[in-house]
Amino acid sequence: MKTLLIIDDDERLACVLARRFTATGRWQVWTFASARTALAAPAQPVNAILLDMMLDQEVGIDYIADLNSHFTPDQLIMMTGYASIATTVAALKKGATDYVAKPIGFAELHSKLSEDVAPSVPLPTVPMTPAQAQWEHIQRVLLLHQGNVSATAKALGMHRRTLQRKLQKYSPSKN
Repeated sequence: MKTLLIIDDDERLACVLARRFTATGRWQVWTFASARTALAAPAQPVNAILLDMMLDQEVGIDYIADLNSHFTPDQLIMMTGYASIATTVAALKKGATDYVAKPIGFAELHSKLSEDVAPSVPLPTVPMTPAQAQWEHIQRVLLLHQGNVSATAKALGMHRRTLQRKLQKYSPSKN
């Protein structure tokens, strides 16, 4: 039986995923609401980790290296509702094996965990629109400031509320 860690502050999503993976009969699942609580668990090898990027008080991407060394997973998949090229590259550089945007279907997620080879991230074939380029820039600066919206807004020279509106309006999950 394979072992899966789900680290997500969305309790409902974590429970649904845990139930679905357990129901396959091939996965033993542990869920954690934060990366810190996961790292407090006994160190032992696991087969896979599903890690949310924006946890309640944490940025999941900052814990990739620690989780990889603590649990030595075969796969660490970063999940996010705010996918961007900048965060994808950062997650992969820090040791994630894949990166998926929420919402994602269970079948697709299950097949990603069943893959033997680490998938490559497809490069965009269509040039970015100005709105996409702006979104990518905002995401890069947001990542530099560890998800802090106030510091990001200051660095971008805009009001915090303006940045929050842009993040809500231009989120890839809403387009």
